[in-house]
Amino acid sequence: MRNGSNGHNPRAQVTLESTMEITVYSAPWCADCREAKRFLKEHNLAFKEVDIESTPGAADEVIKHTGKRAIPQFVVDGEWIQPYRSGKGFLYEEMSKRLDVAKPK
Repeated sequence: MRNGSNGHNPRAQVTLESTMEITVYSAPWCADCREAKRFLKEHNLAFKEVDIESTPGAADEVIKHTGKRAIPQFVVDGEWIQPYRSGKGFLYEEMSKRLDVAKPK
């Protein structure tokens, strides 16, 4: 079986180079959203941001997947995750484990 002209397995290379795909549903006025994005930036995790106020259908997408209009929401490799709890704020320890980054100091 031939894997390419140089004989290496291209699937192995894709596996080594793959990273998490993170999307953050947020709004400019949301303090919890700013904290969630700050956490991702501090851990050098690339993410795509979807502003539910300016992106048509984005708020409906949040409701469709979570049953409520609650932001911020992370979508990590297709899985929806709410990174905060009302009254508790951003879930640093839980998100650190979930995203495999160092725990907060």
